[in-house]
Amino acid sequence: MKDLQNEPALTEPFRPAKARGVMARFRGWRNRKVADPAFQSWASGFRLTRGTARRDGEVLFDLVGGFVHSQVLFALVELDLLATLRDGPCGARDLAAHHGINLQRMEALLQAGVALDLLQKTRSGYQTGRLGAAVLGVPGLAQMIRHHDVLYRDLADPVALLRGERQTELADFWPYVFGAGAAKDPEAADRYSDLMAQSQGLVAEETLRAVSFDGAQRLMDVGGGTGAFLTAVGKAVPWLTLTLFDLPAVVPGAKARFAGAGLADRVTTVPGSFRDDALPVGADVISLVRVLYDHSDETVLQLLSDILDTLPPGGRLIVSEPMTGGNVPHRPGDAYFAFYCMAMQTGCARSPQQIMDMLHEVGFENATHCPTHRPFVTSVVTATRKGVSSK
Repeated sequence: MKDLQNEPALTEPFRPAKARGVMARFRGWRNRKVADPAFQSWASGFRLTRGTARRDGEVLFDLVGGFVHSQVLFALVELDLLATLRDGPCGARDLAAHHGINLQRMEALLQAGVALDLLQKTRSGYQTGRLGAAVLGVPGLAQMIRHHDVLYRDLADPVALLRGERQTELADFWPYVFGAGAAKDPEAADRYSDLMAQSQGLVAEETLRAVSFDGAQRLMDVGGGTGAFLTAVGKAVPWLTLTLFDLPAVVPGAKARFAGAGLADRVTTVPGSFRDDALPVGADVISLVRVLYDHSDETVLQLLSDILDTLPPGGRLIVSEPMTGGNVPHRPGDAYFAFYCMAMQTGCARSPQQIMDMLHEVGFENATHCPTHRPFVTSVVTATRKGVSSK
């Protein structure tokens, strides 16, 4: 089939086929009414419809202003104001003088923070609000917010991004996904590892809530970075023997983490790339934590097939990463992570069903979606290799 990804856009207006079916015709009629400025004007004043019109308007304005809102959050994090104001209030004048910002503009930032529920205004000035405190309490969130300046530049022309017309900064930021040969730069490896490790604790927490390691003896984490996930599992499941398999550049950081956590005697670190090297054998459970969405379908299918061959009969695979909603799209997966992966230019966010279909395609059985408490952090899919363990 012809690849249309980079085909030039047609200049003729696109007209879909005429709607068929009662509901499709009803939605068309509804949309024409709502899209009529005269109807909007009437609905905003009529007693029975003005509430809906106002709510729709507020939601639309939040979408239009969303980038500005995120930039306000970025400024509060970059200036460390949420941490500064956590324990007590401070006046705008003192904050403006400390940061070298015009008083009027500092007040504008602080007022915006209040409007977004990140700050609270008090008699003595401004103090961090509950939502702002939550930013400080979510591991890695502030670091990810600071990193978003790269994503924002890639999204400056979203249509060009969709058409694949430009090289993105995120593709250069994450060179590791192209294999060991692209990840020889220690600075790039450290940059990636630090950013991922900061938020890996939440992923581990949600994964451990969703799955059980009862009966397991050895867990191998493929693409595990500096070992944040394995460290969390090692502390929670003391009988497991652990193996980390990832690029040579991240192994020193992983060893240091394991040693600091008192897990050095329980963890084996094996340097290598799953794209170029054979997977170590001996594990009866293998985990892929935020790995699949970095890669193309072809690479993912090959990796899943290799894992199937590596596992013993009855062995289990755990996939934990942000996923889309499939038939029921949701904002974290289908808006944020879908476009983040698009800017990375290597993989894509997938739904639990898509991942389960890929697992079944390569020969896994019993692929199951295990819901998590915070699906905006991660979702979990598990599967087993056919057969009964001899253990």
